[in-house]
Amino acid sequence: MKKKVVSVLVAAMTVVSLAACGNSGSGDTPTAADTPASADTKTADTPAPADTPTENSEDTPAASGETISVGFAQVGHESDWRAANTKNYQDTFSAANGYELSFVDCDNDHAVQIETVRSFIEQELDYICIAPIQSAGWDTVLQEAKDAGIPVLIVDRAVDADASLYTTALGCDMVAEGETAGNWLAEYLNGADANILVIEGSVGASATLGRTEGFNNIVAKNSNWKVLDSQSGDFTQAGGQEVMESFIKSYSDFNVVVCQNDNEAYGAMDAMDAAGITYGVDGDVTIISFDATHNGLQYTLDGKITCNVECNPLQAGFAEGVIQKLQAGEAVDAWTLVVDEAFVAPGITSSYAITMSQEVLDGRAY
Repeated sequence: MKKKVVSVLVAAMTVVSLAACGNSGSGDTPTAADTPASADTKTADTPAPADTPTENSEDTPAASGETISVGFAQVGHESDWRAANTKNYQDTFSAANGYELSFVDCDNDHAVQIETVRSFIEQELDYICIAPIQSAGWDTVLQEAKDAGIPVLIVDRAVDADASLYTTALGCDMVAEGETAGNWLAEYLNGADANILVIEGSVGASATLGRTEGFNNIVAKNSNWKVLDSQSGDFTQAGGQEVMESFIKSYSDFNVVVCQNDNEAYGAMDAMDAAGITYGVDGDVTIISFDATHNGLQYTLDGKITCNVECNPLQAGFAEGVIQKLQAGEAVDAWTLVVDEAFVAPGITSSYAITMSQEVLDGRAY
């Protein structure tokens, strides 16, 4: 194992606090009526595979005296979810745990992310984790990492590349998340018509593509549903508000708004508040959101977001489990699924989701 001191790379806009699949580094914070309390930043209960070594295990790098260098090319800081995900990686791959982490916030710039990975290769890091900003355009740099003999973990999102070019991938099933949202809506509406507006995530992101595909799979099964429009809000609160304001000017007959992360939902609620449009379990519009961050689930508990589909940001334990297996010379799976749940507002019973309660919210680790 290589022993080296690795410079910690920090982008100009480093995430410093938990603010959706990401901290609203743009300054966006929930401003809809009755804004919930700040998100809980606890990450100690990071989920991990059953055989993942614990911090005090004899097999951890800290115990063996080895330092493992890991590069993490993060998407950015566009949402609450992303902040929780970043903190989870920083906590897990810490010096105390025997790691030297090179972290770069790529600020949603695909070209910057490609060059970041190249810099990790040049530094001869032991492992590289990539949360890809967009799914296309990875073949060349992944081949470079493979030629250098550096294992690459594709985390959170997916890439459109030959699987032989990277070691493994891990994350949530975005298509399944979209299908869960659609199946819940069909159950909730129980045959009623749906005129749907969709605020998508960042263009080209696998989370956007997967959630859109999954939800549309269910739309196709319901002949009385109509998607009136679908536009990108870029996974930000400001983007969600801007798109929703445009929708309100163009459409008057919508009764469902699907936001592909919580921050977009906050912006959509702000726009509807300003226009005098009611939403939630007691309103005229049903809001479906994704990520299930602390603030998003607070709105769900309050009955403003009717359904919130989780995308678990605490994924670093899974990545560490893979790295420890590779350290031990063991084979790793090509894909590791991070399991999600869905949540619905109080008073709603669903076969697809958990009914929100204060106890459920208090038990969340992010």
